[in-house]
Amino acid sequence: MNSPLTEADGLWIRRFHPRPDARVRLVCLPHAGGSASFYFPVSRSMPEDVDVLCVQYPGRQDRRGEPLVDSLPALADKVHQALLPWADRPLALFGHSMGASLAYEVARRLERDQEIVPAALIASGRRAPSRHRVETVHLRDDDGLVAEMRALSGTNPQLLGDEEILRMILPAVRADYRAAETYTWEPGPPLRCPVTCLVGDDDPKVTVAEAAAWSEHTEGPFALKVFPGGHFFLAEHQPEIIRLITARLEAPVRP
Repeated sequence: MNSPLTEADGLWIRRFHPRPDARVRLVCLPHAGGSASFYFPVSRSMPEDVDVLCVQYPGRQDRRGEPLVDSLPALADKVHQALLPWADRPLALFGHSMGASLAYEVARRLERDQEIVPAALIASGRRAPSRHRVETVHLRDDDGLVAEMRALSGTNPQLLGDEEILRMILPAVRADYRAAETYTWEPGPPLRCPVTCLVGDDDPKVTVAEAAAWSEHTEGPFALKVFPGGHFFLAEHQPEIIRLITARLEAPVRP
């Protein structure tokens, strides 16, 4: 069965391994500067009953010519609308770093506007929305932005050494950092969906305590899993994280 997407909405979603008969859809939201292809290994590894939807933000890869979105609420509005045609079966949300904050805001919109309670929200490498830090990476010059990307070890070093590629990707990276760093949580009803938070024990961007505070943002079940590693711990623990996601989605899901 094909989802009734419009051409515009179709720009937002990548299905690397379509599973039209799946019982649940896993929506994967990238980190700042990331793209849908970051989640190709997740898509490939999911069982046949999970349809993986990888979100592609504007301003990168095949969307490089589109206007950037540097506000997280505005980005959440757009992703939320793009997902509605896929809500004919349960949706679970997985986001890393900025993608975790975005997943939370998309879940809020689904619950508030459509009474759609996600099957799960899995937040990786991000402090709870109510835990604010003053961060100004988006205000740095290009060298400072590249230094941050190198420090977090989430970008291929070959790309960081290619000036032509850097010129192409830095505007999108800066816009994403601006969206993530200027995001301010607005109090409201807690989510009703289950929330799982994943965090590295040596992540400079989030402490274990800040990650544990995700429990305050849901009335549903909450779980915290701490991994050895830094901000991109998930690259080092991919098989275990795939198993964890699969186990979360094997639980009964809401229609």
